[in-house]
Amino acid sequence: MATSKISLDEALASFTDQWSPRLVGRLNDYEVKVVKVEGEFVWHKHDETDELFIVLDGELTIDLRDGPVVLGPREMYVVPRGIEHRPRAERETSILLLEPAGVVNTGDAGGPLTAAVESLIDSPGQTRPSA
Repeated sequence: MATSKISLDEALASFTDQWSPRLVGRLNDYEVKVVKVEGEFVWHKHDETDELFIVLDGELTIDLRDGPVVLGPREMYVVPRGIEHRPRAERETSILLLEPAGVVNTGDAGGPLTAAVESLIDSPGQTRPSA
């Protein structure tokens, strides 16, 4: 199956919502998502999976119970499964996430920041046509 390239800049420009992941690709049983964040998220954990954060633009702090991890552009961090964490950003920050399909963004915490993932692709590896 042929695939189309995906511009992360175009994907990020297509929405303004904060803390609302957008699906930009699939890799086996994993989803590749982009998300814009600003302010504080909720403390949460994912008991069944690690979580990969890659900062595309801005600065992301991942609070852990034993201290923060600060990431700048093109830096990444893997939060191990079962570790409680809280992402936060002083200003709008764009990040890329790689997670197993179906992972809920708020993990075990739930609440009003729980967001369904909106797809920016029609099928695996295919982008939607530009309007």
